[in-house]
Amino acid sequence: VACFDTAFHRTQPEHAQWFALPRALTDEGILRYGFHGLSYEYLAGVLPRFAHERADARAILAHLGNGASLCAIEKRRSVATTMGFTALDGLVMGTRSGAIDPGVVLHLIEAKGLSPADVSDLLYNRSGLLGVSGIDGDVRVLEADGSAEADQALDLFAYRAAREIGSLAAALGGLDVLVFSAGIGEHSAAMRARIGGYCTWLGIEIDTAANASHGPRISAPASRVDVFVIPTDEEIVIARAAKALLDGRA
Repeated sequence: VACFDTAFHRTQPEHAQWFALPRALTDEGILRYGFHGLSYEYLAGVLPRFAHERADARAILAHLGNGASLCAIEKRRSVATTMGFTALDGLVMGTRSGAIDPGVVLHLIEAKGLSPADVSDLLYNRSGLLGVSGIDGDVRVLEADGSAEADQALDLFAYRAAREIGSLAAALGGLDVLVFSAGIGEHSAAMRARIGGYCTWLGIEIDTAANASHGPRISAPASRVDVFVIPTDEEIVIARAAKALLDGRA
């Protein structure tokens, strides 16, 4: 049984899936596929338990772990996401760079003499929180470290996440619900507070006490956006799909 991590995003409009490349390349399948779809499928499925009447409203799901991405949903269907053709695009991650000017890649190859394999290793394994801090790619380690380099890496992670939240809010035409999930999103109250602090212009106000206790609702009563912490469960999505196939329902 194969459960594709990209399948949840196929409801996106065409323009959300395209790169501005020659049409022939798009026709060959060079598209923004998106990832973490199994996590987003689970979160979209359980959202009515938490958001109630706002479950089908404009929401951003934040899967923040060693691999990190965001997904904008409306009526619990994917509208846009931060990862693209590969799982390298978008947010700062544990060891991955996230979105980067393509010209930097050309510079690394043409001026620095790196091979494609070298560039791949750099962007996937030696960048992100690890690369910026020079210490570690784990948020727990960096939050305990206390050095300026660790704080710079953590702030960049939060800043880039907040910028992408703004981008996805634009794609949705507004924002009603924000969900934090996965390792960092579920367990780092400090990172949730950092990101929320950058997003006050959207009407997000984090309740300090609720955030410290990890929710599930962490938005203050005055917040225009409902903010939740919801643990994800990709494995149950896979198990249900396998059972459906075995039962002849798929």
